[in-house]
Amino acid sequence: MTEISARYRRRAASMAERIAGVAADGWDAATPCEGWTATDLVQHLVDTTGMFFGFIGEDPPGGPPAAEDPAGAFAAARDAMQAALDDPAMAGKGFDGFSGPTTLEQSVNGFLSVDLVVHGWDLARATGQDERMDPGDVEQVHAAMASMGDKLRGPGAFGPEIEPPAEADAQTKLLCFLGRPA
Repeated sequence: MTEISARYRRRAASMAERIAGVAADGWDAATPCEGWTATDLVQHLVDTTGMFFGFIGEDPPGGPPAAEDPAGAFAAARDAMQAALDDPAMAGKGFDGFSGPTTLEQSVNGFLSVDLVVHGWDLARATGQDERMDPGDVEQVHAAMASMGDKLRGPGAFGPEIEPPAEADAQTKLLCFLGRPA
């Protein structure tokens, strides 16, 4: 297992725990992602996973829609992606990405794995769960997102940066950088 595969596994497990922590009546809760409910956020994770499989010419994972079974939908997408990351031939499949040639593994590390951290916080915020992020994840995600420059912002992406409070910790600084009022 590569470092990227292990990181995805850990972050996906954290997301699965947060999904399991949503109360039955919490799936319609608004998230910090404008216009998205908790269900929409999980469907986004599932759809994005399918999109990355499409980039390498593979079929998207099966599974129920998040509206019917959020935990099952996420589990199907997570398990398929984890299997791909654990298979060197699949993980190394190349494609022309948003910033040039890349591999499935590199793209998962720079996008899907980052989404698990940020959207894990979004889901926690929306559903009243513990919002703490792993400090190592905060550092890695902040560096990854900062390296994207202006590509990070805009419709369907992250909003304008918010000035963090002077005493802000690293997590708050990351969230403000991503346009989330922490």
